[in-house]
Amino acid sequence: MLLFISCLALVASALGCGRPSIQPQVSGYSKIVNGENAVSGSWPWQVSLQDGRGFHFCGGSLISPYWVVTAAHCTVSPRNHRVILGEHDRQSNSEQIQVKSIAKAITHPYYNRQNFNNDITLLRLSSPVQMTSRVGPVCLASSSTSIPSGTKCVTTGWGKTGQTSSPRLLQQTSLPLLSPAQCKGYWGYNRITDAMICAGASGVSSCQGDSGGPLVCQNSGAWSLVGIVSWGTSNCNVRTPAVYARVSYLRSWIDQTVALQLKPSFNTSTPLCDSSQNLPL
Repeated sequence: MLLFISCLALVASALGCGRPSIQPQVSGYSKIVNGENAVSGSWPWQVSLQDGRGFHFCGGSLISPYWVVTAAHCTVSPRNHRVILGEHDRQSNSEQIQVKSIAKAITHPYYNRQNFNNDITLLRLSSPVQMTSRVGPVCLASSSTSIPSGTKCVTTGWGKTGQTSSPRLLQQTSLPLLSPAQCKGYWGYNRITDAMICAGASGVSSCQGDSGGPLVCQNSGAWSLVGIVSWGTSNCNVRTPAVYARVSYLRSWIDQTVALQLKPSFNTSTPLCDSSQNLPL
């Protein structure tokens, strides 16, 4: 177990986490509200969580061949839900998508349904993902990650926009991070915990259907998962910041949980993806 955790820092070079083969093009850094269509395949860690009828209800991020991270409030059921990778156009039948069943959904033991504290669930896939130019893992922010407020990051998803309840194409938007004090100024000091990070209030916002998806920041060419879409205003107000689960705060739980699930048959040379050029920016 200890060897497994100590190897995490080596994975960036082994898997090339956070480095899309197809480069993103983001305006302004650059709805999702007031976002834009993503370049097909440019966010290879983005997954769609769907039910058996193909209904998209949440997003998620691939972090290793066997693991996806999403929000606890998505309430993923291994029996009833599946993970779709490599998708861009949800109405296309020609994309090289991968459909994976879920072996286990592990929710943070201290997830609070009332205030969304510790809003994270890990999904252990039944079989490993095949890494391609359109499917690959994101790096994980380290426990020591500290990013200055105002830093432009990117969130992606198929959530509600200003025009439609579920867009056909994957949407993206750049948005600035807020300091904890700024976030508490919007939401109140009793609502924002150490396990949360805010971004937006800049004319763009995550919205329903984006939940569980990524908030990523780039450093030295690699993208790291900094936040998991968690909660915000009911009408996705673009002048109020959205709240994300803070990956750096939750990182130790992620590492420990994956290590506990490690089986002898696993290839321990390809565990979780960590960034050797990790943040802070």
